[in-house]
Amino acid sequence: MTNDGYHYRECGLESIHLLNGFEIKETDYGKVVAIHDLDGLHRAIGTHLVREKKNLSGPEIRFLRRELRMSQRRLGEVLQKSDQTLARWEKGTHKIEGTADRLLRVLYLLQAGGNRKIKSLLERLADLDNLAEERLSFEDTDRGWRLHVAA
Repeated sequence: MTNDGYHYRECGLESIHLLNGFEIKETDYGKVVAIHDLDGLHRAIGTHLVREKKNLSGPEIRFLRRELRMSQRRLGEVLQKSDQTLARWEKGTHKIEGTADRLLRVLYLLQAGGNRKIKSLLERLADLDNLAEERLSFEDTDRGWRLHVAA
């Protein structure tokens, strides 16, 4: 905390400073920063990033991917790239190329803009990561095979 506001490093981006919209609270564990409308702040940061003309940096790509609630693997599938390619972009060892860069920006803008169909699709894609580890049980019924739903 400085006179210039709060250096918001928790989002993973070094360049973000908050001039207001936060308060310092004293807790039993020390001082904490409470940010008002954190979702709105992240939407503003993400929207700024995707509308800028410059190349996205590794931390910016990671920020956008996390805002989309996607793993590297899942976003890689959407962009038709490997999860290793996403990891290299996020580490900054390789640059994201044209088509993937534009598609990531468009996906973010559509999701952040409240497009319900895109938001629902992206949420289902993000949820696939959780389902991949979930055990699915099927049972043979008189109407055919069905997913078993525990009572």
